[in-house]
Amino acid sequence: MLLLEHISTTAVVDHLRVKISPAVVADRLLASIACWRKARKQSFRFPRKKTLGKRKDYTKDYPISISMASLTGKIVLITGSSIGIGRESAFLFSREGCTLILTYCKDEKEAADAAEKCRTLGAPEAFVVRLDVTDDENILGAVKKISEKFDKIDILVNNAGVILWKPFKEQTFDEIQSQCRVNYEGLVKFTLACLPLVKETIINIASGAGKEAYPKLTTYCGTKFAVRGFTQALAQELKDIMVYCVNPRVTATRMTGFEGIHPSKVAEVIVNTAKGAYVLESGDDVDVWDYFDDAD
Repeated sequence: MLLLEHISTTAVVDHLRVKISPAVVADRLLASIACWRKARKQSFRFPRKKTLGKRKDYTKDYPISISMASLTGKIVLITGSSIGIGRESAFLFSREGCTLILTYCKDEKEAADAAEKCRTLGAPEAFVVRLDVTDDENILGAVKKISEKFDKIDILVNNAGVILWKPFKEQTFDEIQSQCRVNYEGLVKFTLACLPLVKETIINIASGAGKEAYPKLTTYCGTKFAVRGFTQALAQELKDIMVYCVNPRVTATRMTGFEGIHPSKVAEVIVNTAKGAYVLESGDDVDVWDYFDDAD
């Protein structure tokens, strides 16, 4: 209350001094309150399991930027982009006039189909490369192919991931290793391999399960908590590259049996993050549930 009283008093004095309209005073008050709310966001927690999908309107804590950068002509690399969130993100970036680099692990036809649609939607070019983030040689080979085709990557979206819903005591070593290597180790290694090419932005896709733990997602939660920590630490090291962590809730993809919000909603947040549509600092979390309800 003291803070609000101080803001109000300052605004009133300012109003008397320069004789601006009450409407402008009100706008300044709202802007000051928005900044105060943003400063409190570090204490915001992922909604408790029993209230997931019944959020309050937290969007006021994340003001929209006044100006957004054009993505036209940017080169965007998205891992795991033949299906799900990655595929939908590729389509939205294509509509922005970006050149796309799409990676797939198993299904080349799905990737080729996605690339063709990207071109139809406005991408000047859509380049497809196979990437297995669990294979060191494949990572280096994929980056070599990319570097032979492009001299830079403006935006890197680390989207590839796997999930396993299973009690921890029933998980096998192979299942644990798969989640750790794809979700965290592979993401870190691929980022390192691409780093000489990356010029502007790195967006890592983590999860709401990387902000609060859930049963039967024990290993998965661990990997996503790790991605968030990696994002924050990397942001402190890279001074000329913005690094963000986008955290979806349950999203309707193959991994979840197509339950949850549509992946296009997550893709919209990813593209807006790349455009600078939100007021963020490097290393920040971008929580998808602050912008879309489950019912959207």
